[in-house]
Amino acid sequence: MPSLLLIDDEPAIRHAFRRAFHDDAVAFAAVGTAAEGLLAVAEERPDVVILDIHLPDASGFETFLQIRRIDQRIPVVLITGHGTTDLAIEAMKQGAFDFLLKPLELAAVRELVDRAIRSSRQMRVPAAMPEVEAATASADQLVGRCPGMQDVYKAIGRVAATDETVLILGESGTGKELVARAVYQHSKRAERPFVAVNCGAIPEPLLESELFGHERGAFTGADRKRIGRFEQANGGTIFLDEIGEMTPLAQVRLLRVLQEQQFERVGGSETVRTDLRVIAATNVDLDAAVAEGRFRKDLYFRLNGFNIVLPPLRERGDDLVMLIDYYLRRFAAELGRSVDRIDESAMTALRAYPWPGNIREMQSLLKQAILQTPGSILLAEFLPPQIATRSVSPASASSAPQTFDWDAFVRERIDSGSETLYAEALARLDREIVVRLLQHTAGNQLQAARILGITRGSLRNKIRTLGISIGRTVCADDDQPDS
Repeated sequence: MPSLLLIDDEPAIRHAFRRAFHDDAVAFAAVGTAAEGLLAVAEERPDVVILDIHLPDASGFETFLQIRRIDQRIPVVLITGHGTTDLAIEAMKQGAFDFLLKPLELAAVRELVDRAIRSSRQMRVPAAMPEVEAATASADQLVGRCPGMQDVYKAIGRVAATDETVLILGESGTGKELVARAVYQHSKRAERPFVAVNCGAIPEPLLESELFGHERGAFTGADRKRIGRFEQANGGTIFLDEIGEMTPLAQVRLLRVLQEQQFERVGGSETVRTDLRVIAATNVDLDAAVAEGRFRKDLYFRLNGFNIVLPPLRERGDDLVMLIDYYLRRFAAELGRSVDRIDESAMTALRAYPWPGNIREMQSLLKQAILQTPGSILLAEFLPPQIATRSVSPASASSAPQTFDWDAFVRERIDSGSETLYAEALARLDREIVVRLLQHTAGNQLQAARILGITRGSLRNKIRTLGISIGRTVCADDDQPDS
């Protein structure tokens, strides 16, 4: 259970926090002095600290710096009142997670603490590679022994101890954040902050401010100075997920950071210098994005100094069974269920499913199935319909592409709670078109690339990432009979 420590001498504030965190989701503790808070931090190492700027026995800013000396990975959120925002901003420059203005709104408090807990977990929960190290019960494991995952483990080992920029490539749901955490946790910056930013989840007008900060008055609504994620991550590592969605201007600023380790806040002229390691990830074909002018070629070259390619689940062979077994045990324990086995027919159906959403989809669907299972054995009837009814007979695996039911696909992805439907649909459409063209050209990649209007290298990347096999016949891997 994540833990939250409040350091504040006002009884009313402590009472408000107890009300906000009265459930069992967070272990909450509160103290009234800096001395008590520092002792609790040193002994308990809470996941998140909420710190008042004004304390009776010490400066809140000095207390924050002492917490940083104990453990830089603990997210610290400052509580500030009128006239104290300058101190809070200075603390943000030194790596504070964020600050809250009084009077406090409990909904905003809870949302911010939830984000801080996620950040703490990214830094402190091991992203273990079982092939390399023993994993603890609480670790998030990179599971798999297929050749593609062996290459991933070797790549992490080669690059982690350096400060080289890393680009992680792979479809949505393949585990790119977990690989980024493994690189960070095996690096020489592992005791310093790890700041993750999903570039695709931030509205375009706000992305630059989120990354680089802004000055007061820089734009409508900028009522105070903001310290961006690059400044907060100083000395540590910043993970830029979905970097293929970054705006053109943000790409220019990022290029300068990579080249010169400096930038300006939005609306400001002060040059901010920073020392950090950049890890980026995307499910976008950056070769194609560069060719289409959507991504800067010079930035791509800077990011692509060392890349790690994560294979999609459909290309990982027997890793599928290992992953199902691992997540079955893990989710059954988390959900308090006694499910410990999968019926043979259920496993057959799971192996036959193409997993367009990869491991993230597997996690979601296994949780649904476990909650539906009343006993200890997960039967096929408890699987979602799109899996339970899937046939694996050889007769269903014709080399000719079958008509794809887009209505059923969209319904199934909505029902499964997908938040990446657009990317999944594009990947499926890509596969449909590429398979048909390669069949039309009898596997001639040069001719197929010319018809598609892309380079042969881009086509080869698509063939690999989309799981297309070229032999006597051309078909997607999930169109082949299960063996």
